[in-house]
Amino acid sequence: MSKKVNPYKDSELGKKEQVRQMFDTISGNYDGLNRVISFGIDVKWRRKVVKLVGEKSPKAIMDIATGTGDLAIALANTGAKRVVGLDISPGMLEVGKEKVSKKNLENTIDMVIGDSENLAFEDNTFDAITVAFGVRNFENLEKGLGEILRVLRPGGQLVVLETSVPTKFPFKQGYAFYTKYILPGIGKLFSKDRSAYKYLSESASVFPHGKDFNNILAKIGFIGIENMPQTFGVASIYVATK
Repeated sequence: MSKKVNPYKDSELGKKEQVRQMFDTISGNYDGLNRVISFGIDVKWRRKVVKLVGEKSPKAIMDIATGTGDLAIALANTGAKRVVGLDISPGMLEVGKEKVSKKNLENTIDMVIGDSENLAFEDNTFDAITVAFGVRNFENLEKGLGEILRVLRPGGQLVVLETSVPTKFPFKQGYAFYTKYILPGIGKLFSKDRSAYKYLSESASVFPHGKDFNNILAKIGFIGIENMPQTFGVASIYVATK
């Protein structure tokens, strides 16, 4: 069994500041990177998230780790009156604000800088909260999930889209080869910050997924927890209720 790698071991900075700097650096290339490394399937995954959220007809939604706003923009299609896109990276948010403006959604979507572990919102504020490819970046996972639980309204829904590691042959072996040899090469084409793309693959490999993440959600206090593996298990959608 291979030893897991700590993506943060080489820096004196805390995880939160490393993540902020990394995403500021790659913000201009992030959308293109997402399309390439997932072969465009990430768009399909986000649509599933929007469908799950829309079934509850939420009026107020927050998308944490919104990045450049792809999911926040898609969530406007649920009919929600208010969508908050929150991210720790000013660079990512600037790209997102331009996209929101081009789609004339400024009256629906607010793109705000914020820390997922210290949300500047009152208790019971949102009907739904989403996090796409962001929970593995939380410095303190349980604290961040606890904050989400706090600002969700009773009966509110959390939907998380996150990378996971396939467990069945041959997808497990193919995924390992792709993340070790192919993904770093793609990263070199998109940015001079090679460490960012090394981090993206390594952070996915050490993040608790499947039943392990379900158990953490239950420990925090969520109920009705489900996880739905996507595309042979390379990603998972988790749904939980307050």
